[in-house]
Amino acid sequence: MTPLAHSRLAIDGAHGEGGGQVVRTAVALAAIAGQPIDIASIRARRETPGLGAQHVTAVRAVAAICDAEVEGLAVGATSFSFTPHGLHGGDFRFDVGTAGSVSLVLQALLPAMLSSRDAYRVTLVGGTDVPLAPPIDYLRWVLLPLLERMGARVDLEVRRRGYYPRGGGEVGVACRGTELRPLILGTPGTLAVVRGSAHVAGMPATVAERMRRAATERLRRGGLKPVEIEARALASDEALGAGGAIVAVAETDMTRLGAAWVAERGVRAEEIGEAVGGQLSADLLNGAAVDVHAADQLLVYLALAGGGGFTVRTVSSHAATAMWLIEQFLPVRFSIEERGRLARVSVTPRH
Repeated sequence: MTPLAHSRLAIDGAHGEGGGQVVRTAVALAAIAGQPIDIASIRARRETPGLGAQHVTAVRAVAAICDAEVEGLAVGATSFSFTPHGLHGGDFRFDVGTAGSVSLVLQALLPAMLSSRDAYRVTLVGGTDVPLAPPIDYLRWVLLPLLERMGARVDLEVRRRGYYPRGGGEVGVACRGTELRPLILGTPGTLAVVRGSAHVAGMPATVAERMRRAATERLRRGGLKPVEIEARALASDEALGAGGAIVAVAETDMTRLGAAWVAERGVRAEEIGEAVGGQLSADLLNGAAVDVHAADQLLVYLALAGGGGFTVRTVSSHAATAMWLIEQFLPVRFSIEERGRLARVSVTPRH
């Protein structure tokens, strides 16, 4: 998809959902389009406004693969400028320095890397399974298989888990830029199996088993089977710090849908497993082709492919903000059609 031509573009970082997603998506699209941008009012309505460590790492990562000039970038900054100079491949290593999410850093990098014709090998260091971000297994088992259907091949290796507050997890990513194909997902299709994993490190193995059991029982009450979720207690060389997560994935003949939750202090394992099972059951039983979190993340790839669409239970504020932002960089138009208990999101070229 040929990007729009602009002079410097001003981005309101407080628009819509107004979180770090605006920053990550904006710099990715700027790199793809070769579009200089100025972002202001970053996370203005948050309890702690401005950039966090993971946002800074995401911007620096995208800047590194397009030789961007960046001014004003720092933890706590509420504005910065980003001037890209062309995407290029190579070997890279980016360390958040905290338990900031490597999944969110990868969300910024991946659209830009796939828009290049070059090859990339990237090591990301930080939190692999942390609150308010997708666990790394969700990206590996849900988003990447959907992107593979669009023609993208991304290899992701979890070398070590890292949790809040220490971080220190390590993930390796290898991919090559490609021309993405449009993707249309109207129905979930026939369920083959629900797979997944509940894992913990630095805490009793029974916590993982309790999450697994609760999720499995909730899915089976919804009539979904077979369910094959494993429970794992990680060895000391597999994780740094104490934490855990559960990810469940519905594999159908048409799509992948997922639900995930990071273990939290003070939240019972049974409550976490029940929530994951309930979310995935609701998506499948209502006929959604993608889950809410995948819907947020797929938008930029469909826009880069020049078209496509999907059904989802609800269009989140994250998704609405992403649509607004993408339309400023690429010649596409998003539309939302309510269909009973579902919404159909479509992406079409804008001429």
